[in-house]
Amino acid sequence: MEKYRILVKGIVKRDGKFLLVQKWFDDNIADPYRWEFIDGEAEFGESPDEAVIRIIHEQTGITAFVDRILYTWTFMLGSECSLGLAYLCLTDEDNVILSEELNDAKWIEGMDFEEYIHNKRMLEDLEKAELY
Repeated sequence: MEKYRILVKGIVKRDGKFLLVQKWFDDNIADPYRWEFIDGEAEFGESPDEAVIRIIHEQTGITAFVDRILYTWTFMLGSECSLGLAYLCLTDEDNVILSEELNDAKWIEGMDFEEYIHNKRMLEDLEKAELY
């Protein structure tokens, strides 16, 4: 049986800065915390646009709205195919209330992405989307 998942990434922007959150990755023992954008999985029957707004609010307490899709990605894990959509989301709020699964948050300039994000493919996608 074929199975599909829809993953969403919320790249939240406010006043020219982008929100990064620090997550725990237990597969990286030496440095288990990594800076990332907000992400999660759409629930069954939920549109990706609705999912990204919900996940941003659940993880940070911020209310945002979708500006546009920046890029997409796919990968296979066993017989499961994942489709990812990265959204640029805008907000005028800056007060972040972290969910229990997050360690920290910060607003950064686009030119600082390479200092925090170490996923080369994501950096290439951000550059193609002209975010830095």
